Amino acid sequence: MTIRLMENFRAIFYAPYYAIQTLGFYKSEGVDVALVTSDTPGDAVAHLINGTIDLAWAGPMRVMMAHERDLASSLVSFGEVVSRDPFFLIGNCDSFELSKLAELRFASVAEVPTPWMCLQHDLRETGINPDAIKRVSDRTMADNYAALRKGELDVMQAFEPFVSMAEMDRAGKLLYAASARGPTVYTAFIATRDAIARHREAFAAITRALAKMEQWLYDNSAEELAKAVAPSFGHVPDDILVASLRRYRDADLWARNPAMSKQGFSRLSSSFVSGGLLKRSPAYETCVEESLC
Repeated sequence: MTIRLMENFRAIFYAPYYAIQTLGFYKSEGVDVALVTSDTPGDAVAHLINGTIDLAWAGPMRVMMAHERDLASSLVSFGEVVSRDPFFLIGNCDSFELSKLAELRFASVAEVPTPWMCLQHDLRETGINPDAIKRVSDRTMADNYAALRKGELDVMQAFEPFVSMAEMDRAGKLLYAASARGPTVYTAFIATRDAIARHREAFAAITRALAKMEQWLYDNSAEELAKAVAPSFGHVPDDILVASLRRYRDADLWARNPAMSKQGFSRLSSSFVSGGLLKRSPAYETCVEESLC
Protein backbone atom coordinates (compact mmCIF):
# COMPACT_ATOMS: atom_id res chain seq x y z
CA MET A 1 0.00 0.00 0.00
CA THR A 2 1.12 3.55 -0.77
CA ILE A 3 0.75 6.18 1.98
CA ARG A 4 -0.51 9.48 0.53
CA LEU A 5 1.35 12.29 2.30
CA MET A 6 0.35 15.92 1.68
CA GLU A 7 2.75 18.81 2.21
CA ASN A 8 1.55 21.92 4.03
CA PHE A 9 3.16 24.34 1.56
CA ARG A 10 6.59 24.57 -0.04
CA ALA A 11 9.13 26.08 2.38
CA ILE A 12 12.85 25.65 2.98
CA PHE A 13 12.40 24.89 6.69
CA TYR A 14 10.49 21.79 5.60
CA ALA A 15 13.67 20.46 3.95
CA PRO A 16 13.78 17.24 6.03
CA TYR A 17 10.45 16.13 4.56
CA TYR A 18 11.81 16.33 1.02
CA ALA A 19 15.20 14.87 1.91
CA ILE A 20 13.71 11.85 3.69
CA GLN A 21 12.21 10.79 0.37
CA THR A 22 15.09 11.61 -1.96
CA LEU A 23 17.61 9.95 0.37
CA GLY A 24 15.53 6.76 0.43
CA PHE A 25 14.79 6.52 4.14
CA TYR A 26 11.13 5.59 3.61
CA LYS A 27 12.18 2.89 1.18
CA SER A 28 14.77 1.55 3.61
CA GLU A 29 11.98 1.01 6.13
CA GLY A 30 9.83 -0.80 3.58
CA VAL A 31 7.13 1.82 3.15
CA ASP A 32 6.00 3.53 -0.05
CA VAL A 33 5.13 7.21 0.37
CA ALA A 34 3.62 9.39 -2.37
CA LEU A 35 3.96 13.15 -1.87
CA VAL A 36 0.84 15.16 -2.69
CA THR A 37 1.02 18.95 -3.12
CA SER A 38 -1.34 21.29 -1.28
CA ASP A 39 -3.21 24.20 -2.81
CA THR A 40 -3.11 26.37 0.32
CA PRO A 41 -1.67 26.12 3.86
CA GLY A 42 -3.99 24.09 6.07
CA ASP A 43 -5.74 22.54 3.08
CA ALA A 44 -4.61 19.08 4.17
CA VAL A 45 -6.90 18.91 7.21
CA ALA A 46 -10.07 18.58 5.14
CA HIS A 47 -8.39 15.91 2.99
CA LEU A 48 -7.37 13.93 6.08
CA ILE A 49 -10.91 13.97 7.38
CA ASN A 50 -12.51 12.93 4.09
CA GLY A 51 -9.87 10.24 3.54
CA THR A 52 -8.42 11.47 0.24
CA ILE A 53 -4.98 11.47 1.92
CA ASP A 54 -3.55 9.39 4.76
CA LEU A 55 -1.04 11.74 6.31
CA ALA A 56 0.05 15.38 6.23
CA TRP A 57 2.66 17.59 7.77
CA ALA A 58 1.71 20.91 9.33
CA GLY A 59 1.81 22.82 12.57
CA PRO A 60 0.32 21.07 15.62
CA MET A 61 -1.78 24.22 15.99
CA ARG A 62 -4.06 22.72 13.33
CA VAL A 63 -4.73 19.84 15.72
CA MET A 64 -5.09 22.16 18.71
CA MET A 65 -7.68 24.28 16.93
CA ALA A 66 -9.57 21.19 15.73
CA HIS A 67 -9.84 19.91 19.31
CA GLU A 68 -11.05 23.27 20.56
CA ARG A 69 -13.84 23.28 17.97
CA ASP A 70 -14.70 19.63 18.58
CA LEU A 71 -13.66 17.77 21.72
CA ALA A 72 -14.19 14.51 19.83
CA SER A 73 -11.86 15.48 16.95
CA SER A 74 -9.90 12.52 15.63
CA LEU A 75 -6.89 14.57 14.52
CA VAL A 76 -3.55 13.94 16.25
CA SER A 77 0.10 14.84 15.70
CA PHE A 78 3.19 12.65 15.90
CA GLY A 79 6.78 12.74 14.71
CA GLU A 80 8.22 16.17 15.51
CA VAL A 81 10.42 17.66 12.75
CA VAL A 82 10.58 21.46 13.07
CA SER A 83 11.16 21.98 16.79
CA ARG A 84 11.88 25.72 16.82
CA ASP A 85 10.31 28.76 15.20
CA PRO A 86 11.76 29.22 11.67
CA PHE A 87 10.81 32.90 11.29
CA PHE A 88 12.93 36.03 11.60
CA LEU A 89 12.72 39.79 11.71
CA ILE A 90 14.73 41.44 8.95
CA GLY A 91 15.40 45.13 8.60
CA ASN A 92 17.71 48.11 8.34
CA CYS A 93 17.95 49.26 11.94
CA ASP A 94 21.38 50.14 13.35
CA SER A 95 20.34 48.67 16.69
CA PHE A 96 17.22 46.67 17.40
CA GLU A 97 15.18 45.43 20.34
CA LEU A 98 11.64 44.10 20.30
CA SER A 99 10.60 47.12 22.36
CA LYS A 100 11.40 49.35 19.34
CA LEU A 101 8.96 47.58 17.03
CA ALA A 102 6.11 49.98 17.83
CA GLU A 103 8.22 52.88 16.50
CA LEU A 104 9.02 51.22 13.17
CA ARG A 105 7.22 50.49 9.91
CA PHE A 106 6.62 46.78 10.39
CA ALA A 107 5.00 43.99 8.35
CA SER A 108 4.11 40.61 9.82
CA VAL A 109 3.50 37.34 7.99
CA ALA A 110 0.05 37.13 6.40
CA GLU A 111 0.18 33.67 4.81
CA VAL A 112 -0.21 31.65 8.04
CA PRO A 113 -1.16 32.66 11.61
CA THR A 114 1.54 30.95 13.69
CA PRO A 115 4.47 33.37 13.11
CA TRP A 116 2.56 36.37 14.42
CA MET A 117 0.97 34.37 17.26
CA CYS A 118 4.42 33.34 18.46
CA LEU A 119 5.92 36.81 18.03
CA GLN A 120 3.08 38.56 19.84
CA HIS A 121 3.66 36.20 22.77
CA ASP A 122 7.37 37.10 22.75
CA LEU A 123 6.33 40.75 22.86
CA ARG A 124 3.99 40.18 25.80
CA GLU A 125 6.79 38.47 27.71
CA THR A 126 8.97 41.56 27.30
CA GLY A 127 6.18 43.80 28.60
CA ILE A 128 4.99 45.07 25.22
CA ASN A 129 1.31 45.15 24.28
CA PRO A 130 1.21 43.68 20.74
CA ASP A 131 -2.11 45.42 20.09
CA ALA A 132 -0.25 48.74 20.28
CA ILE A 133 1.97 47.82 17.34
CA LYS A 134 0.86 49.10 13.97
CA ARG A 135 1.69 46.50 11.37
CA VAL A 136 1.04 45.60 7.79
CA SER A 137 -0.73 42.25 8.10
CA ASP A 138 -2.29 41.61 4.69
CA ARG A 139 0.64 41.32 2.26
CA THR A 140 2.72 38.36 1.21
CA MET A 141 6.33 37.99 2.31
CA ALA A 142 7.40 38.57 -1.29
CA ASP A 143 5.50 41.86 -1.40
CA ASN A 144 6.94 42.89 1.96
CA TYR A 145 10.45 42.09 0.76
CA ALA A 146 9.93 44.31 -2.27
CA ALA A 147 8.77 47.09 0.07
CA LEU A 148 11.81 46.57 2.32
CA ARG A 149 14.14 46.90 -0.66
CA LYS A 150 12.40 50.14 -1.67
CA GLY A 151 12.77 51.57 1.83
CA GLU A 152 9.03 51.51 2.46
CA LEU A 153 9.40 49.20 5.48
CA ASP A 154 11.84 49.19 8.38
CA VAL A 155 11.24 45.62 9.53
CA MET A 156 9.54 42.56 8.08
CA GLN A 157 8.82 39.10 9.45
CA ALA A 158 9.76 36.21 7.15
CA PHE A 159 11.33 32.79 6.84
CA GLU A 160 14.27 31.73 4.73
CA PRO A 161 15.30 32.38 1.96
CA PHE A 162 14.38 36.02 2.66
CA VAL A 163 17.09 36.50 5.30
CA SER A 164 19.82 35.17 3.03
CA MET A 165 18.42 37.13 0.08
CA ALA A 166 18.41 40.34 2.13
CA GLU A 167 22.01 39.83 3.18
CA MET A 168 23.11 39.14 -0.38
CA ASP A 169 21.08 42.04 -1.81
CA ARG A 170 22.16 44.34 1.05
CA ALA A 171 18.45 44.99 1.55
CA GLY A 172 18.51 44.31 5.28
CA LYS A 173 20.06 42.29 8.04
CA LEU A 174 18.92 39.74 10.58
CA LEU A 175 17.48 41.54 13.60
CA TYR A 176 15.76 38.76 15.53
CA ALA A 177 15.66 34.96 15.21
CA ALA A 178 12.54 33.46 16.76
CA SER A 179 14.36 30.13 17.10
CA ALA A 180 16.39 31.70 19.91
CA ARG A 181 13.39 31.58 22.26
CA GLY A 182 13.84 27.81 22.55
CA PRO A 183 11.62 24.80 21.87
CA THR A 184 8.41 25.63 20.03
CA VAL A 185 6.90 22.63 18.24
CA TYR A 186 6.30 23.99 14.75
CA THR A 187 5.75 21.02 12.45
CA ALA A 188 4.90 17.34 12.74
CA PHE A 189 2.89 14.69 10.97
CA ILE A 190 -0.89 14.89 11.33
CA ALA A 191 -3.35 12.02 10.88
CA THR A 192 -6.72 10.86 12.12
CA ARG A 193 -6.91 8.19 14.78
CA ASP A 194 -8.79 6.00 12.29
CA ALA A 195 -5.92 6.30 9.80
CA ILE A 196 -3.42 5.41 12.52
CA ALA A 197 -5.44 2.30 13.37
CA ARG A 198 -5.53 1.29 9.68
CA HIS A 199 -1.89 2.11 8.90
CA ARG A 200 -0.15 1.66 12.24
CA GLU A 201 2.64 -0.50 10.83
CA ALA A 202 3.27 1.89 7.93
CA PHE A 203 3.17 4.96 10.19
CA ALA A 204 5.61 3.29 12.60
CA ALA A 205 7.94 2.66 9.63
CA ILE A 206 7.59 6.33 8.62
CA THR A 207 8.53 7.36 12.15
CA ARG A 208 11.62 5.13 12.04
CA ALA A 209 12.56 6.69 8.71
CA LEU A 210 12.13 10.11 10.27
CA ALA A 211 14.47 9.18 13.12
CA LYS A 212 17.12 8.21 10.56
CA MET A 213 16.58 11.50 8.73
CA GLU A 214 16.95 13.56 11.89
CA GLN A 215 20.24 11.87 12.73
CA TRP A 216 21.44 12.41 9.15
CA LEU A 217 20.66 16.14 9.34
CA TYR A 218 23.23 16.73 12.07
CA ASP A 219 25.78 14.26 10.71
CA ASN A 220 25.95 16.01 7.33
CA SER A 221 26.56 19.51 6.02
CA ALA A 222 24.15 22.10 4.71
CA GLU A 223 25.70 21.53 1.29
CA GLU A 224 24.76 17.85 1.38
CA LEU A 225 21.23 18.67 2.49
CA ALA A 226 20.95 21.24 -0.31
CA LYS A 227 21.90 18.57 -2.86
CA ALA A 228 19.16 16.31 -1.51
CA VAL A 229 16.39 18.94 -1.65
CA ALA A 230 17.44 21.09 -4.61
CA PRO A 231 14.86 19.49 -6.96
CA SER A 232 12.10 20.77 -4.65
CA PHE A 233 13.48 24.33 -4.69
CA GLY A 234 14.41 24.93 -8.30
CA HIS A 235 13.53 28.62 -7.98
CA VAL A 236 16.10 29.20 -5.21
CA PRO A 237 19.73 29.84 -6.28
CA ASP A 238 22.16 27.23 -4.93
CA ASP A 239 24.13 29.66 -2.75
CA ILE A 240 20.94 31.04 -1.18
CA LEU A 241 19.60 27.54 -0.54
CA VAL A 242 22.83 26.46 1.18
CA ALA A 243 22.97 29.63 3.28
CA SER A 244 19.33 29.19 4.31
CA LEU A 245 19.77 25.56 5.31
CA ARG A 246 23.00 26.31 7.19
CA ARG A 247 21.27 29.03 9.19
CA TYR A 248 18.49 26.65 10.16
CA ARG A 249 20.89 23.81 10.98
CA ASP A 250 23.08 26.08 13.11
CA ALA A 251 19.96 27.26 14.98
CA ASP A 252 19.15 23.63 15.89
CA LEU A 253 15.82 24.15 14.15
CA TRP A 254 15.11 20.50 13.47
CA ALA A 255 14.32 17.89 16.09
CA ARG A 256 16.94 15.29 16.92
CA ASN A 257 14.35 12.57 17.53
CA PRO A 258 10.67 12.16 16.58
CA ALA A 259 9.19 12.33 20.11
CA MET A 260 7.20 15.55 20.45
CA SER A 261 8.55 17.95 23.05
CA LYS A 262 6.06 18.71 25.82
CA GLN A 263 7.89 21.97 26.49
CA GLY A 264 7.66 22.95 22.82
CA PHE A 265 3.99 21.94 22.66
CA SER A 266 3.21 24.05 25.73
CA ARG A 267 5.00 27.06 24.29
CA LEU A 268 3.06 26.87 21.04
CA SER A 269 -0.31 26.48 22.75
CA SER A 270 0.45 29.35 25.15
CA SER A 271 1.13 31.61 22.17
CA PHE A 272 -2.24 30.83 20.64
CA VAL A 273 -4.05 31.33 23.93
CA SER A 274 -2.43 34.70 24.59
CA GLY A 275 -3.12 35.70 20.97
CA GLY A 276 -6.81 34.83 21.30
CA LEU A 277 -7.03 32.05 18.71
CA LEU A 278 -7.43 29.43 21.43
CA LYS A 279 -9.54 29.84 24.55
CA ARG A 280 -7.58 27.31 26.57
CA SER A 281 -4.42 25.23 26.27
CA PRO A 282 -5.23 21.76 24.94
CA ALA A 283 -3.98 18.61 26.64
CA TYR A 284 -0.80 17.16 25.16
CA GLU A 285 -2.17 13.63 25.53
CA THR A 286 -5.30 14.56 23.54
CA CYS A 287 -3.43 16.06 20.61
CA VAL A 288 -0.34 13.83 20.37
CA GLU A 289 -0.15 10.13 19.46
CA GLU A 290 2.80 9.06 21.58
CA SER A 291 2.67 5.35 20.77
CA LEU A 292 4.29 5.79 17.33
CA CYS A 293 7.49 7.22 18.84
